[in-house]
This record gives sequence, C-alpha cells and structure tokens, in this order.
Amino acid sequence: MNMKNLDNKIVWITGASSGIGQALACKFNGMGCTVILSSRKRRGLETVQTALPNPEKSFVLPLDLTKPEEFVPATKQMIDQFENIDILVNNGGISQRSLAAETPINIDRAIMEVNYFGHVGLTKTVLPFMHTQEESYIITISSLSGKFGFFQRSAYAASKHALQGFFESLRLEEEKNNIKVLLAYPGYVNTRISQNALRSDGTSHGDHDDNQANGISAEECADKIINAMLKDKLEVFPGGKEVKAAALKRYAPNAFHKVIKKQKPT
Repeated sequence: MNMKNLDNKIVWITGASSGIGQALACKFNGMGCTVILSSRKRRGLETVQTALPNPEKSFVLPLDLTKPEEFVPATKQMIDQFENIDILVNNGGISQRSLAAETPINIDRAIMEVNYFGHVGLTKTVLPFMHTQEESYIITISSLSGKFGFFQRSAYAASKHALQGFFESLRLEEEKNNIKVLLAYPGYVNTRISQNALRSDGTSHGDHDDNQANGISAEECADKIINAMLKDKLEVFPGGKEVKAAALKRYAPNAFHKVIKKQKPT
C-alpha cells in the first residue's frame, strides 16, 4: 500500500479520544482518509473531531470494547454508510500499576476484556466485510510489554502478549485474502496511559509516570506506525532507546534480565 492509495480510504480507530489513537486519526485524516472515531467517550471524540485537518471526513461512533453486543450493529452501521472498512486500528486499551500478588483476579479479567477480547471480537466482526474487499489492513497497537514482562504490569503484559499470538496467527491465515496485519509495539509515549492505569483496587493510578513524561510524542509514534504500514512491515517499535530491550530479550535473555530488573516501575 502506498501513499497515494490512502486517499479516501475508510479508517476505523478505537481508543481515538486521546493519545496514540487521536494522533493516528489526525495523521490519517490529513492524508485524505475518512476516519471513524471510536471510544467510550463521545465528548472526547467530538473534541478530537473538531481538531481534525478535515473534520468533514470523519464520523463519531461511541463504542465500548467490553460490550461485544455493540460490535455487530456498529460494524453494520459503518458498512451501510461507507461501504468499506479499509483499515481497522485496534488501539483502545488500559494499563496497570499493581503487583501481581496484590491484584485480585477481577482486575486481570477487566484488563484482558478490554485489551484482548475487545480487539479480537471487533476484528472478527469486521473480517467478513474485509473478505469482500481487494485489500485491507489491520493495525493492532500492542506495547513493548507485549514482548516482555515488567514490574507492576502482569495483567497488562499478559494481554499484550496475547494480542501478538492472535494477530500473528491471523496474519498467516488472512494473507490469502489480501488482509495485511501490522503489530505496533510502542515503548514510552507521552500520553495519559499511566494516569488511567488500574491499581489493585480498581481505581486509576493517577500519576504521570516519568517514563511516559520523557517518552516520544503521540504524533511521532503515529508517524512511525503509518510509515511502517506504507512499507508493508510486519511490526514496528516506536519509541526511544528503550525499544532496544526487545532485541536484547530475544538474543541475550540473561543479560536482559540483569538490565530490566534495575529499571524503575514508573
């Protein structure tokens, strides 16, 4: 897929009310795409919509990833209105800031419901329509925690590891249908992900972690993801020097462990 082919493509983005999702919406919209903006927060989506380069080429569609009963009617509505869904961006999610031993299982389930089952369910709903199109793209936003575990991220890392297993399998199965799958593993990105992360009691962490505050901008992250898609890459690692840890973990796991255990959880 090249740059000129993005004009007038239909891009459905979950988690579009802030952060990476918002940045991707702005970038795609500025490249001539019609963007469907989804998250639970209608007001936030409407704010994002007004700031788009071409707000007339956008549509606000509130969607709760924990309510799979919403997926079929939402997808049908978009197909009826736009005919195609050329690019699905699975971006919505929630992080964690709690020790595994202190985290009740309902928190693990809540995080998996959003980060894994929500994306898998929506993807499975969209796939039959993508099968009728000449070419489609699925971009799934994982995390560097999808490549290795980290302090206070047990459920979050598990959900992101699960995404890798599902979408790498899907990529192999759907290649014959001209459906391409890109997995993005962002490192530290300056968004509100740490403030919104769940603690063991289910409340929000509330703090803007130093790692996030010193990370790359959401706009830079979005640029790297879209550029990777345009180059038909299978995966991309937006971030700073921290993303080198993925290679260290793969090729020198013992050395990786010595390094990672010295890092700050936040």
